[in-house]
Amino acid sequence: MKQSDFEKLVVKAVKILPESIQRKMENVAIVIEEREAPGGNLLGLYHGIPKIERGTGYSMVLPDKITIYKKTIERLAGSEKRIPQLVQEVVWHEIAHHFGFNEAEVRKLEKKWRSNHLRKSV
Repeated sequence: MKQSDFEKLVVKAVKILPESIQRKMENVAIVIEEREAPGGNLLGLYHGIPKIERGTGYSMVLPDKITIYKKTIERLAGSEKRIPQLVQEVVWHEIAHHFGFNEAEVRKLEKKWRSNHLRKSV
């Protein structure tokens, strides 16, 4: 998949989040890595200070970083048709970490997302 098409999928994944969620995203950058993830099966990675851990002294801090691994997603999707859904799942997963959800909580949210949104929007 062309890089520009993949970037559009990432932007769309953010734009279809509820507006209330979009407004609360602060000091976070989403970066697309063309390469495979280290270790081979990581689809995305959140690195930063989750919003729930930010106190009154939180200032002058570099943005949190969400990395989306394009080649890993393409490989694990199995087909180009599945890539949009997988990108959406990965972007939402990493944004949930930005808000402070741990892995178990994110997995619960993912089940809810799949049943309510993913089939309708992709």
